[in-house]
Amino acid sequence: MSGERFDLVGLGEPMIELNQTRGAGVEYVQGFGGDTSNCAIAAARLGARTAYVTRLGNDAFGRNFLDLWRREGVDATGVGIDADAPTGIYFVAHGAKGHEFSYLRAGSAASRMRPADLPLAVIRAAKVLHLSGISQAISASACDACFAAIEAARTAGVKISYDTNLRLKLWPLPRARAIIRASLAFADWALPSLDDAKLLFDCEDTDAILDACHAAGAPLVVLRCGADGCVVSDGRHRERIAAALATTGYGAVAPLPRHADVIALLEEKVAT
Repeated sequence: MSGERFDLVGLGEPMIELNQTRGAGVEYVQGFGGDTSNCAIAAARLGARTAYVTRLGNDAFGRNFLDLWRREGVDATGVGIDADAPTGIYFVAHGAKGHEFSYLRAGSAASRMRPADLPLAVIRAAKVLHLSGISQAISASACDACFAAIEAARTAGVKISYDTNLRLKLWPLPRARAIIRASLAFADWALPSLDDAKLLFDCEDTDAILDACHAAGAPLVVLRCGADGCVVSDGRHRERIAAALATTGYGAVAPLPRHADVIALLEEKVAT
């Protein structure tokens, strides 16, 4: 494809993280979250040319994200500013029962994203567009924007990477199943977690889950199994690959095997 400027373009909602410290007082340390933003940053750290597409509030937190992407080498020319909506925030508290998350994302700038807001030139200049179920779950208009981005990407020959990332606090399971399955029909690479897939396809068996993903339309599936690595399937051959990196905070990139390992494995299977 001519005109490629980016190896990966991420689309979704970045969120400011305020994480409670474990000392005697109640204090919070600011960090950065958002699955697809984390993915773009992790890919940039691995040497990829990346960009991000979203909308931020015209506020200090939005400017913090712009500074972050600048430091990390993530192109932000596709980021829009909404003067009437804030950047999303979530809090992490630590108690006897573990982590507790509280979100302030309703009406956020990213949740107000519409198809008309998309920087199509950035999307069309990518090798891969990466998005997730969270990108679609935050609002109906954001979901429409995701499908519009997928259409623009496919028309331009851009590959689609799709992480199911099911969050039932954001939408009911029947709608999540419908939207995610529709998205898998357009995905070149489907990246479900095992826990997500069990709920989405109402089954426990790994092979049945992979079959369901392929039946939905995804030609290559990487079923992420946490500390057990992942199972890669192209519909003909399946192989388990050990996790290559720690998974904390890096979205879909960290738990995946190296691309070269996947290609080599599949080529070996085809040859034999």
